Amino acid sequence: MTLNPYLNFDGNAEEAFRFYQTVFGGDLTVSKMSDAPGGENLPEHEKNRAMHVALPIGKGQYLMASDCLPSAGHVLKVGNNNYISITPDSRDEADRLFNGLSAGGKVEMPMDDMFWGDYFGSFVDKFGVCWMVNYSG
Repeated sequence: MTLNPYLNFDGNAEEAFRFYQTVFGGDLTVSKMSDAPGGENLPEHEKNRAMHVALPIGKGQYLMASDCLPSAGHVLKVGNNNYISITPDSRDEADRLFNGLSAGGKVEMPMDDMFWGDYFGSFVDKFGVCWMVNYSG
């Protein structure tokens, strides 16, 4: 089984994923709403929104997203009910991911050794996405 987190944005999915790409690397795939059947009928300001964005983040794993379409009644509700949990292979990798992804965001818990024995931190990135980094070494 593969778990692929899927995120929704309000017009800045591609921008967010270009930022994530600076941390994870990999080849970014972006499809626009204008590429979809009926895309020519969308309001001009929605045609360039992301229909689907995918970034490889590990063997067979992808971080994926799309932008909401206000003209279809979609409303983005940013909240703390979704976190992406990353389990790196080393403390150094944990620090690199935490520092890279949290840049410009809000740190909730800095990376530190936790009572359960893991090295852990959490934050909300500059796009409102909640992340946890947990190294158990």
